[in-house]
Amino acid sequence: MRLSLTLWRYFGMRFLLSAIAVFAGVLGLVALLDSVELMRRTSGHAHVTALLVFKTSLFRVPMVTERIMPFCVLIGAMSCYLNLSRRNELVIARAAGISAWQFVAPAVVVALVLGAVATTVYNPIAAYLLEQSKTYEAEIFGKREFGVQETGFWVRQRSPDGQSIINARSTLEQGIQLTGVTVFTFDHDGRFQDRIEAKGATLREGSWLLTDAKVYPSNAAPSDFQSYTLKTNLSPEQVRESFATPETLPFWELPDYIATAENAGLSSAAYRLQYQKLLSRPFLLASMVMLAASFSLRFFRFGGVQTMVLGGILSGFLLYVLSKVTEDMSKAELLSPVVAAWAPVFIGGLTGFLVLLYQEDG
Repeated sequence: MRLSLTLWRYFGMRFLLSAIAVFAGVLGLVALLDSVELMRRTSGHAHVTALLVFKTSLFRVPMVTERIMPFCVLIGAMSCYLNLSRRNELVIARAAGISAWQFVAPAVVVALVLGAVATTVYNPIAAYLLEQSKTYEAEIFGKREFGVQETGFWVRQRSPDGQSIINARSTLEQGIQLTGVTVFTFDHDGRFQDRIEAKGATLREGSWLLTDAKVYPSNAAPSDFQSYTLKTNLSPEQVRESFATPETLPFWELPDYIATAENAGLSSAAYRLQYQKLLSRPFLLASMVMLAASFSLRFFRFGGVQTMVLGGILSGFLLYVLSKVTEDMSKAELLSPVVAAWAPVFIGGLTGFLVLLYQEDG
């Protein structure tokens, strides 16, 4: 029996609403937890308002939740099909001659559309909001006190004055601007000269412009500077290689950045991997729907619902582990970015397809 347009829309809308509800719930939960943690960190800053904390947290949450979007689709699809089964709608549809493939097809199409929107629209917005949140973080935390141990971002540079090691709490504009900066300078023989603490730094042609800086020489009293120039041999491409992370680059900017990095002789494996991951996202969401359907189309009266749900969650977790392994291998240049990004999609989709094929056709 051919699935009517009305039923097609019905199954598609049920899945869409379920996936959006799960994603919205996760988004709200992550925002709440992140806001509480940020309030704890800023409890000693009298100038920080609750509104600023909330905006900072809200603006960086979209990038965090983007990583768990496939699991939201998995849980949303399982919830959709289990509810249809609990209300005997699947039983009635099966009695009318509708196959499992016809149940799954609307959700697969909706997942493909969701993935395309997530890649082309949601990802650039999340990247932009993350940059805004870093601006708010710089306003909150300002200049870092010496002695506070944080990992942050590190880069080593050379200049006509000698060598320097730069540490920054956070970055803006893919490393062109730094906040919470600490610099250790050395002469040409490697002897320590100065320690510089600055609120921020901006890369100029051949130099860093440090703002609100305090210089601690090795053999003199500290000095304060409204602005301080530190020479560098680093180019914007080299700085981005050290400070930028692939996840913070918008989808539409990745091809240009990859080309620029390769022309400069820098490694672009992580960025090519991120680009392929974003390209494969629609198909990854579709494979999650296939996995969810293979574990949730069983009728309630047959029992074993808890086992089905656990099996679906476990399969999603194993797929996540596989994706992390392939990503690490790709970043180490042991695996092609194309293979690393598309292997979880292929394995997840094929697993769901084979299980559905066995269940439907025996």
